[in-house]
Amino acid sequence: MNQIKPQRITVLKGGPGSERTISHASAKAVVAALRELGLDVAEVDVTCPDFELPADTKLVFNIIHGTYGEDGQLQRELEKRGVPYTGEGVLGSELAFDKLKSKARFIERGVPTPLFEIVPAGQAPKMPVPYVIKAPCEGSSVGVFIVKTEAEAAPAIESAAKFAKELLVEQFVEGRELTVGIIADQPLPIIEIRPRTGFYDWTNKYPFLDPTGKGGADHYCPAALDAATTALVQQTALAAKDALDLQVYSRVDLLLPADGKPVVLEINTIPGMTESSLVPEAAKKAGIPMPQLLQRVIELSLTARPPRE
Repeated sequence: MNQIKPQRITVLKGGPGSERTISHASAKAVVAALRELGLDVAEVDVTCPDFELPADTKLVFNIIHGTYGEDGQLQRELEKRGVPYTGEGVLGSELAFDKLKSKARFIERGVPTPLFEIVPAGQAPKMPVPYVIKAPCEGSSVGVFIVKTEAEAAPAIESAAKFAKELLVEQFVEGRELTVGIIADQPLPIIEIRPRTGFYDWTNKYPFLDPTGKGGADHYCPAALDAATTALVQQTALAAKDALDLQVYSRVDLLLPADGKPVVLEINTIPGMTESSLVPEAAKKAGIPMPQLLQRVIELSLTARPPRE
């Protein structure tokens, strides 16, 4: 395992996508934790591909959620520059970020996931209601619409079409919302998420960004599950991670229906690190404080892609 050393680490934050604000919130927590490790930390707010890094940067800590940071573009650019970085590589990032590609891989590898169809933007799906419409390359529930009646379909399709030319339409599954953080091959304690209103959308994920104060969700960590169900959920999350060939860290979102058979929704390869984020919460429950969590991420990243000599 590559041990981190006191050296210049540059945290890349922001990005041009819809999750820019969340990235800044995550970066604030990441910078503070890295400095607790005694590391020399710089910050760069990325708005376009020609960003400049401090000349003495030895490692980039990528905390840009969503477009550009999580979809393989930034990873490709850093590899071209020969700069080591945290998180998954180009291929894993591309695959996990695109819900259409990751769905196909889940099916190929036998990972349980809700039934779905791919629909050109503006067209109605063949699937009967209820269903969920998702923009395939957005995060933080941006471009996600739950359709429970035919009357809700047309407005949802129109809204989702603003985000993509093709949409993922997924069978609506009634069940408990669970998430499993994974560090290398170690599943963290399962968290159950219970939104206070609606579903786990932007407002409920990031209540500190909601000026109305109406958002929020209650987290239960570890989730109140029996031992057999806990093992099954964690095994399913690991199977999803392995299906996408991920190596460093990620968070797998699942639903647990009444039949007790979990289904995988998606995987995040740069999960949030904000004050209300799930992976730091689960890691803390497992006895891994934030600085040690980031140290582990750095070590795994350097092992997955050793720096050029």
